Amino acid sequence: MKKNSLSHVQVIALGYFVMILIGTALLMIPAASADGKSAPLLTSLFTAISSSCVTGLILRDTATGWSMFGQVIIILLIQIGGLGFMTIATFAYSVARKRMGLRQREIMMESVNNSQISGILRFSRQIIRYTAVFEGTGALLLAAAFVPRLGIKGIWYGVFHAISAFCNAGFDLMGIYGPFGSFTTLYSDWFVNVVLMVLIIAGGLGFLVWGDLASNRFHWKRYRLHSKLVLVVSAILTFGGALLIFFFESHATGEGMALGDRILTALFASVTARTAGFNTVDVGAMSGGSKLLTILLMVVGGSSGSTAGGVKTTTIAVIFLYLFAGFKGKQKPQVFGRSISQDTLQKSCTILLFNIGTALAATLVICALQNFDLVDILFETFSAIGTVGMTAGITQQLNTASALVIALLMYMGRVGSVSFAVALLEKKARPAVRCPEEEITVG
Repeated sequence: MKKNSLSHVQVIALGYFVMILIGTALLMIPAASADGKSAPLLTSLFTAISSSCVTGLILRDTATGWSMFGQVIIILLIQIGGLGFMTIATFAYSVARKRMGLRQREIMMESVNNSQISGILRFSRQIIRYTAVFEGTGALLLAAAFVPRLGIKGIWYGVFHAISAFCNAGFDLMGIYGPFGSFTTLYSDWFVNVVLMVLIIAGGLGFLVWGDLASNRFHWKRYRLHSKLVLVVSAILTFGGALLIFFFESHATGEGMALGDRILTALFASVTARTAGFNTVDVGAMSGGSKLLTILLMVVGGSSGSTAGGVKTTTIAVIFLYLFAGFKGKQKPQVFGRSISQDTLQKSCTILLFNIGTALAATLVICALQNFDLVDILFETFSAIGTVGMTAGITQQLNTASALVIALLMYMGRVGSVSFAVALLEKKARPAVRCPEEEITVG
């Protein structure tokens, strides 16, 4: 193979693949399992993919199925997968004071969805710094909540959940109160819930936005268009989603709850659906309306250049802005004094359609393999490709073939479903040949 024969996207896809293989091998070591026995290949592979791709779907409960050694492996995979292995590599280059070549800088730029190659090393250091601040603060606050309950072990719980929340991974150690229960036993704990939500939102906004906020503070007009769209769309989805879930769940999981607890669980459900994967109520018992809304939120996900998955908030914003512009008879949408290019629309539509199409195709495959409720399968597949990690309760019932389908979706969701297809099919660009245009009737 010739030097540099792999494209940037292929290098990123291969990097995650190698990380998954290493994680699988480490999780199969007997010392990684709570019972001291080697974990099955499928369980180890599924867990390695889910943690590397910061998803949270699991075949084995993290707290009761894995030892401390296994949990450390999982959280390291989450940290590397959440920040992107190229971010870690770039930071290592910086610490070692080694010079990065142009190709490495371009791959780093692709890895974090940055549009500028200049200052990419400085940007990688900012990512590490922001991560350390948020995760460190979150770990201290959560440890303060867990130590009174669990003693010295509460410190580990604080660290684990701070990293998992900021990386939008959805892995938890709350199985000590009941396997696969997530945070259902703490649904009314405002302190823990708020800390987790802040970490989830912080990780989901993206490092590009945090850089903008740090540079321009409260000067809204100085923000880049990207940051403005991310902040506005995130606020609409978070509070709009919480309001709808609050009403949808009034006669379901919220029935019998105090008003304050209903507000808290609705807000948490809206936040966590945007790729975080935790839950404070039984997802399987949620109303049909809440499940459908959660699927839609999972499709959107977080923002570009963040630890979150999904098609991204800016992608949805671009599509809706073009839709509204079409209703008004305008060729290009304008927002915050800026117009959006046709190329951006084309990319946004491709990403959305590819994600939805892939999830629906996987749903059909699993329907053929196993007899589950259709809504539950849809919930599972969109959760996987959106790297969310929420489940209606069927993950542990998946057979080998279905589990591999979900694992592939998680991998595609982290690498980027469109990038995944490009990584497999990418060839050298050919000279552009333009065919004559002809009008067709649509609509």
